[in-house]
Amino acid sequence: SSSSSSSRVRCYTTGTLSADQREKIQSGPGIQDFIRATANTTDYTGKLKKTLPTERLRIPPWLKSTIPKGKNFNRLKESLRGLKLHTVCEEAKCPNIGECWTGGKEGVATATIMVLGDTCTRGCRFCSVKTARRPPPPDPEEPVNTAVAIAAWGLEYVVITTVDRDDLEDGGAAHIAETVREVKQRGTVLVETLTGDFRGDLEGVEKVALSGVDVYAHNVETVKGLQWLVRDPRANYEQSLAVLEHAKKVKPNLVTKSSVMLGFGETDEEVEQTLRDLRAVGVDCVTLGQYMQPSKWHMKVKEYVRPEKFEHWERIGGELGFAYTASGPLVRSSYRAGEFFLKNLLHKRKQDSVDTTA
Repeated sequence: SSSSSSSRVRCYTTGTLSADQREKIQSGPGIQDFIRATANTTDYTGKLKKTLPTERLRIPPWLKSTIPKGKNFNRLKESLRGLKLHTVCEEAKCPNIGECWTGGKEGVATATIMVLGDTCTRGCRFCSVKTARRPPPPDPEEPVNTAVAIAAWGLEYVVITTVDRDDLEDGGAAHIAETVREVKQRGTVLVETLTGDFRGDLEGVEKVALSGVDVYAHNVETVKGLQWLVRDPRANYEQSLAVLEHAKKVKPNLVTKSSVMLGFGETDEEVEQTLRDLRAVGVDCVTLGQYMQPSKWHMKVKEYVRPEKFEHWERIGGELGFAYTASGPLVRSSYRAGEFFLKNLLHKRKQDSVDTTA
């Protein structure tokens, strides 16, 4: 309930961002940036909600993706293979891979690097990343190889994400922190980490939060009432909120971020409560996107949410006090438009810090 969840955490009524910073990031991309330009939305009459257990819904036009191609796409793919690196873009079959890797309208390529290997120790029902009880040990050269690749690409903003590694004593926290430091040593690139929950070990959270990272992201994935159905049993709602709260606690000016998928059968009331719970632990930015079934072995889509509903959640996010809400059918937690926007926020925050100490 609203009262029970809010009583557990400290409420951030004013947030950790200045009024100027809030104004700057609230003018970011809108709903049309997250819908295919040729999509027919309001006139679509196809079925959007599943009514039978065995039913499989047709994909509506606003969720159709183009085949990835282009020089940047091929260059990044060859570079990743040469350095034995992995991206969540490929492993999770992200629908935006073509746009991000080719640079889209801005011509700036973006890729989300996945460290600690390509095999996860957990088996969430929505995720297509490979799983195993004991994956191969982490590559000790991976932090340096990742930094070298990022420096070679000339990126301004990079997302470093990770599989869950419950087989490692610290969940891989030290490895992630080392990767961030290696990247930072090679330039002025802004770094976001999208991490797991480290089995609730807050020392792991602290290692990453204090590594020099600019944005700390951890996803609750779905509403509280569907956690048991969607996520691995070792993950849970309260544990995820505790991760986000602790990251902000150990570094108050750190931008925190989370993501929610829609289409599992959640109610509007549950989605709004999730947003309220995220704000209660000081989360600055939130993304909402449509769940897409990656294969026939994964959880089926229960509902395709119309773009107008995503626009509604974007408005609600602003009303609740999020500095930035990216909400749209094709939004993913690392979608590039949000990254460009966060880049502006981070540069402004760094400049404000310099002005204050001058």
